[in-house]
Amino acid sequence: MISISIADDEALIASSLATLLSLEPDLDVRPTAGSGEELIETWADPSNRTDVCVLDLQLGGIDGIDTATRLMETTPDLAVLIVTSHARPRQLKRALAAGVLGFLPKTSTADEFATAIRTVHAGRRYIDPELAAMTISAGESPLTNREEEVLELAGQGLSAEEIAVAAHLAPGTTRNYLSQAMTKVGAQNRFEAFTRARELGWL
Repeated sequence: MISISIADDEALIASSLATLLSLEPDLDVRPTAGSGEELIETWADPSNRTDVCVLDLQLGGIDGIDTATRLMETTPDLAVLIVTSHARPRQLKRALAAGVLGFLPKTSTADEFATAIRTVHAGRRYIDPELAAMTISAGESPLTNREEEVLELAGQGLSAEEIAVAAHLAPGTTRNYLSQAMTKVGAQNRFEAFTRARELGWL
């Protein structure tokens, strides 16, 4: 029997996934968590630990990848499956670098989820084929972490001054990062740069 923990800040999705997986004879779903912090707190008690963790990428507090990293500090052989509504190549690369074995869109079927859980439990990777192909075609991003950060904020419609505050940077430094990012993606303004970087799979 494979024991499973689920963390998703959308309670309906978490309970629906738990119900579907519980129908499988070899899967045992434990109580779900509404955040990464809640799961980490529960994980402190060894009796609450499971074989596999299914984590939503976009959790309300720390995200699924950071949650996985924290859990694997105490449980190095933990199998983690990240699920998301907005899969991007950059996120997949980050997850793989963190030691995550599985990555699936939330639109996957119940059979795909069950297969993915069994696969990562066996120590093998299970990656959504479409996202894997997108990641390969995206190639290496020329953007630095800071340039990615300011572009993500630009994509929210923030002004350069608002981006500076959110990123804890000086306004001049922020403009430099935005300018460098715009040059690298061949864009005329910061929002176009954000859009093109997303299309290229770099954000």
